[in-house]
Amino acid sequence: MLMPGNGEAVTRRTGARGGGGPEFGPSRGIVILFAVACGAAVANVYFSQPLLVTIGHDLAMSPALVGSVVTFTQVGYGLGLFFLVPLGDVTDRRRLIVAQLLLLVVALTVVAAARTAAVLFAGMAATGLLAVVTQTLVAYAASLAPAAGRGRVVGLVTSGVVIGILLARTASGLLADLAGWRSVYLASASLTAVLALILYRVLPRHSAAPPAVLRYGQLLRSTVTLFARERQLRIRALFGLLVFAAFSTLWSSVALPLSEAPYFLSHSAIGALGLVGVAGALAASVAGRLNDRGLSRRTTGIALALLAVSWLPLAFTRSSLWALAAGVVLLDLAVQAVHVTNQTLIYALHPDAGSRLIGGYMIFYSIGSATGAIAATSLYALAGWGAVCALGAVFSCLGLTLWVVTRKTATPDR
Repeated sequence: MLMPGNGEAVTRRTGARGGGGPEFGPSRGIVILFAVACGAAVANVYFSQPLLVTIGHDLAMSPALVGSVVTFTQVGYGLGLFFLVPLGDVTDRRRLIVAQLLLLVVALTVVAAARTAAVLFAGMAATGLLAVVTQTLVAYAASLAPAAGRGRVVGLVTSGVVIGILLARTASGLLADLAGWRSVYLASASLTAVLALILYRVLPRHSAAPPAVLRYGQLLRSTVTLFARERQLRIRALFGLLVFAAFSTLWSSVALPLSEAPYFLSHSAIGALGLVGVAGALAASVAGRLNDRGLSRRTTGIALALLAVSWLPLAFTRSSLWALAAGVVLLDLAVQAVHVTNQTLIYALHPDAGSRLIGGYMIFYSIGSATGAIAATSLYALAGWGAVCALGAVFSCLGLTLWVVTRKTATPDR
């Protein structure tokens, strides 16, 4: 049992080294703390999306260039996934998490103070690089959970990630309307500093299993080796790339039509759209429980079908906000269901390499997000909203096609 401030273990008993995690797992309070920290960290990657138009005007950036704000953040995130997240398998995760959060405070301050596009891009890249602390927390939570309940724990923690992503848009839009877009990053820097202090005091000092003994170069090479060896990891990574390309296609560009005729919505109104997708948090939790019941393959197929269907109502965004809301709910439900399924399955492949597995998988997430962001904003400038929806539908249908092609060779729980 966790005692506040002592930094000791959160579980009553642990399993064998490198096995399925502790027998009883972390308390619900600790899981909620993980979820809150994950949500706050990942929100930094998405704060800019409702603010792109204002940031562009403030720093004299063209519509096509302003989409690079998201891309630089995702590139930084991708680098962090490869170079930072694997460290969780060989170092004290508690110290790693706190150190990343403190450095994230510095990066957010740079973004808030940026007066040129170059400084902004540098700050955004650093923010993305350090926001991968989210994945270190996910791997840590999974390592503390028993194998039979790992899907539930990962689902709950991912619910925090989903809520963080969605509230990021709402909070950033509201703060931007009240005090300007720079206030968003100053507020986040303050919250991140507080979380760093709390986590330092309450996180357990050691993982459920002893860290692997690897040099840094060996650690990075082993991440690549895991992909070469594990077919399931490669397939799930491709699912992640495609669903998050679709996800980013919507959320990186939707502020553009909503800020124009016939709506002319404010930042807070555009940000509030994220609240419509809170159903995605429910999907994360439910998908985790379905995975614990051995229904991973079915959950993936249904979710990918919903993702493809979601672009039909989204195509009518310019004529109906109700259609946009329906599409957002379907898309967020689908993406988060696939995401939780992916993380639960890949962690089970090698629990002792959880950080490397999740970090490597999330690199594909970052590639998909960056691709969707730059493609959607550029395509919108060239051909409008209809073309953006067509792009999202292509990503979604590719994911569904991959599921159909691979399902015959997958085991029932994969």
